[in-house]
Amino acid sequence: MKDELDHLIDTARAWLGEGRGVAIATVIETWGSAPRRRGSHALIRDDGLFEGSVSGGCVEGDLLLRAQEIATLGGFERRDYGVADDSAWQVGLACGGEISVFVQALAPDAFAPALIARIAASRADGRELVLSTDLATGITREGAVEGAFINAYPPRLRMMIVGAVHIAQALVPLATIAGFQPLIVDPRDGFAAAARFDGVSVDPRWSDEALADWRIDSGSAVITLTHDPKIDDPALIAALRSDAFYIASLGSRRTHAKRCERLAAAGFDQAAIDRVQGPAGLSIGAANPAEIAVSILAGAIAALRKPQAR
Repeated sequence: MKDELDHLIDTARAWLGEGRGVAIATVIETWGSAPRRRGSHALIRDDGLFEGSVSGGCVEGDLLLRAQEIATLGGFERRDYGVADDSAWQVGLACGGEISVFVQALAPDAFAPALIARIAASRADGRELVLSTDLATGITREGAVEGAFINAYPPRLRMMIVGAVHIAQALVPLATIAGFQPLIVDPRDGFAAAARFDGVSVDPRWSDEALADWRIDSGSAVITLTHDPKIDDPALIAALRSDAFYIASLGSRRTHAKRCERLAAAGFDQAAIDRVQGPAGLSIGAANPAEIAVSILAGAIAALRKPQAR
């Protein structure tokens, strides 16, 4: 399964391989109700073909003309859009927000093509890659540089679901739509053998074995749904020893209290145990498996986006 960034990486490689000039546009600042978050990308080819988005379509028409020139001739440029400017209304940014977009050629003296390969390799290895762009020179380099625009490229989003239960059936398609790669494990024969997940197989191993093989990283959410400590607890222990950005476990508050006691007995302190959201998901009054799945996905997204909201 590939996400938006994977698609942009593949597109950049293909266009460069064809010998085309390519520019990359990056959202470097946002104010108010900007339609795309900081760090979002679009690619523009020298003939005007483009992939990705920096505004959900609001300013792309204006941006493409300049970006196409940069793709052809090289260089870089900053473009600012806001409702205070006549051009903002003309290009459609009437949502009340403002954005600044930085356009660079995919070239050694700007955004080097080798960095595309570095992003792909880091994501595939489950590691975050940080790039810094000097807005005065237009040059992007690996690593965090003080005073530069810094963009972090996280690992692929994965949702590791322990328990091939009814809630998981609703959670898998929702997570997929939201950009997560779902991975399901359940060692119970009846659950692992059931073909109830379209395009996603159930791993029949014990949860700790499967999660060790999957290598939990900072792009991983771990959700346990079986209510069986023999299956859930080893997965939670593995998750708490990892950089998983979201850990949640299904069950009542009473069940969760007992779960916390077991985790404490396993050697985890309160700060670690507090990483486990239990009952799983945001409190939205969910009353059936589909609604519970929505609440779990919402909890994962809230945890994922929290650092960017600070």
